[in-house]
Amino acid sequence: MSRRKIVVIVLAIVLVVTGVTGYTFRGQIRAAIDTISGVDYKGSGTGSVNLVIVSGDTGEKVAQKLVDLGITKDFSYTYKRIIAENPSFIPGTFSLRLQMSANEAIAMILDPVNRLINRVTIKEGLRIGTVFKVLSEETGIPGSNFEDAAKNPEFYGLPKSLTNLDGYLFPATYEVEPGSSAESVIRMMVNRMNVELKKFGVADSDRHKVLTLASIVQKEARITEDFYKVSRVFLNRLNQGMLLQSDATVSYGSGGTTVTTTDAERADPNGYNTYVHEGLPIGPIGAPGSLAIDAALHPAVGDWIYFCAVNLKTGETVFSSNYAGHAKAVKQWKKWMQENPGWNG
Repeated sequence: MSRRKIVVIVLAIVLVVTGVTGYTFRGQIRAAIDTISGVDYKGSGTGSVNLVIVSGDTGEKVAQKLVDLGITKDFSYTYKRIIAENPSFIPGTFSLRLQMSANEAIAMILDPVNRLINRVTIKEGLRIGTVFKVLSEETGIPGSNFEDAAKNPEFYGLPKSLTNLDGYLFPATYEVEPGSSAESVIRMMVNRMNVELKKFGVADSDRHKVLTLASIVQKEARITEDFYKVSRVFLNRLNQGMLLQSDATVSYGSGGTTVTTTDAERADPNGYNTYVHEGLPIGPIGAPGSLAIDAALHPAVGDWIYFCAVNLKTGETVFSSNYAGHAKAVKQWKKWMQENPGWNG
């Protein structure tokens, strides 16, 4: 083969390779040209800035926000890059940097690690004041904002007659976006409780009663299998016209924090005192979880009308169908308390 033919073949191969490479990397090449021409920043940027994407934001809207915040340089170019990448943006708050290349900005939005979120866990049985304290500590929203937001139950579709929102905020782990209001957080928790009640088929007219009983079960029961027995005890007492005599309700009404209560507390006529008033208290005494709600609706089968925790460390509880059996359990509890001074958990 002649030297001339070899040169022609080599040039042809070079042209083909160049063309294929150019086509394959046309986006990157175009991006480099745009950077050189001044419509895009170079590199990964500096500093920190938060971008908020809300539900319904289009690629065009996101592009405008990126430019307005000083993250990317040119709207038209940023929007073109979004169209080229065709990403699926999710609502949220994202930590980005100033003066980033459009491609870098898009990549950071799509990386979950850059989404700012506060995860708050509300444990079962917490009273409303403690719930608001935890929410405030974890989200930075002032506790007074939660207290003010809770003053109007009707705003969340709840009865106006409620003393407070205790029992109506479902205990769970929540994701709270930066910038959220106290109202939006409370509404999220109320809605979650509504979902739980609907799952169990609780009628609207029965919700207050179910949540009240469930909240007492939540506070009185100590181990999982006992939730259903405790529920049965209280329902048996209600059916027999007996006072519930729940120390948990007494403690709640007096603002106490201990398991045991005093004679004065048990004699206080507040609406939560089930040593004084027949039936259920005027409202829930804490946040019942799914187990407690289930127990309130599906109690165990039994004729017990008393129960007594005889070991506060292990949660061991004795259930009795007569006072003699209960008195024996109380002696066992008192002996345990003597052997474990200072314990009132």
